[in-house]
Amino acid sequence: MASSLASSNVANGVLGRRHRHGGGVDGLRARAHASASSSRARAPARVLAHGPGGGKHLDPTDVPKRSSAPVGVAGAVAEAPETPSPRERKNVYTETYGCQMNVNDSEVMLSVLADNGYDTTDDVHDADVILINTCAIRDKAEAKIWQRLAYFKSLRRRRKKNEKPVVGVLGCMAERLKTQLLEADQLADLVAGPDAYRDLPNLISAVNSSGEKAMNVQLSVEETYADIVPVRKEGAHAAFVTIMRGCDNACSFCIVPYTRGRERSRDPASIEYEVRLLSEQGVKEVTLLGQNVNSYAYVAEEGAGADGATDFLSKLTGSMQFAALLDRVASVDPEMRVRFTSPHPKDFPDEVLEVIKNRPNVCKCLHMPAQSGSTTTLERMARGYTREAYLDLIKNVHEKIPGCAITTDIITGFCAETEEEHEDTVSLMKLVKYEQAFMFAYSEREGTAAARKMSDDVDDDVKQRRLAEIIDAFRSSASERNEREIGRVHLCLVEGVSKKNDRELTGKTDTSKWVVFADDDPRLLHRAAHVRREAGARERVRRLRRGF
Repeated sequence: MASSLASSNVANGVLGRRHRHGGGVDGLRARAHASASSSRARAPARVLAHGPGGGKHLDPTDVPKRSSAPVGVAGAVAEAPETPSPRERKNVYTETYGCQMNVNDSEVMLSVLADNGYDTTDDVHDADVILINTCAIRDKAEAKIWQRLAYFKSLRRRRKKNEKPVVGVLGCMAERLKTQLLEADQLADLVAGPDAYRDLPNLISAVNSSGEKAMNVQLSVEETYADIVPVRKEGAHAAFVTIMRGCDNACSFCIVPYTRGRERSRDPASIEYEVRLLSEQGVKEVTLLGQNVNSYAYVAEEGAGADGATDFLSKLTGSMQFAALLDRVASVDPEMRVRFTSPHPKDFPDEVLEVIKNRPNVCKCLHMPAQSGSTTTLERMARGYTREAYLDLIKNVHEKIPGCAITTDIITGFCAETEEEHEDTVSLMKLVKYEQAFMFAYSEREGTAAARKMSDDVDDDVKQRRLAEIIDAFRSSASERNEREIGRVHLCLVEGVSKKNDRELTGKTDTSKWVVFADDDPRLLHRAAHVRREAGARERVRRLRRGF
């Protein structure tokens, strides 16, 4: 997942705010309200709990409790509080950096704020509150955040004292740096971790009422935000749906288990409800999100099939794994395309491949983060698989789903990486011929196992040279990838009109390729069409027919 500015204004409308459950199941709303109210009650206005020396910090090696939702909850949400009058409502401006999950987190956060008197604005100069949702996966990502905070500080200097906006830092960088952000020279007023978004109205209120800084970075073993329907852009045809939070893998280079906590799976009924709602709103593509989606494992509370449960919940017999969830989501709307990210190669199940193979609306594209092509490097990274096992997995994918696109993540210059190990990664790129790759030089993250136990001993110039060689290896197979696509038929979601020719349409295939084809039929917009790759320009295709 690339670190970049994902959205300067995640939502312009109120399409998602919070919706009542329409299933007619007695008691759902009341139970969800009780659950949400108790969650809010547990979150004080200012929680100065930030790891060692300041409260409980969840260690990724601890054994977690299984996540469980109130019995029978199927996406019902808490009753919204009384809507403030227009004069009382304030404006919030957001910027979101990092992965798709951060985008979805921002949508959740905006839903919480919308119910508490805040409207979104895309003009930072009109904002009463400025919130920046952050990424901590690499130094470059954090450097960008510091630059933006300095810019917001300059804006505040130009405002009158009683008109200065509250500036908050959210997400993974907030969880990683905690008080460092508050101690920086007037850059941030509040800090909130990924599990503290319900508490944002309280944190903002605390800053406004007392003038003091506020923080809640307490990680949770239960929070999944299952009862909150995210605020999304009005008219959006694609959406992210988070199915689980946290990560238990503890790869030696990765900060995510320390910034997002332990794995917990969202109840499948609430996921189905949200996807069904999106279908009713005209969304044509959903992407299921998790740090490791194939670790999804929901354990139903005892009595889930009792009176008051939905038909779906009554079918649960103790647990649900990712393959069953994926199949269930795909069945909600056969005309809605389904993607997911990211799985982990070490425990990717064959059952998921069967669902992809048998469900036409599940995209034939898999993100398989290799990180390295060297078994010894993978061992130091604590990835849990070898080069050979990874290649066997890729072979299995292609045998079961011919034509399935494979994408990946690569880190070069990891601790003690030798030239031989680097060449193993270069050869992996040439062997697999990835459709897309996110390639980066290693960036040490304080607090990770690699930072504690290993030395970041590969020179920066060597890292950059190796990165260039890996990129060259990826690009060298581009022409071969394009040649083998000629004549193949793909399902394409039509995204819009081509910028170069208003008589052409552009879209994205189920294998994540952007294509252009001659057609000016407006009825095709945001609909599926079958297209065939033509010889010539690499994006050029011919439309064959509509639909799945």
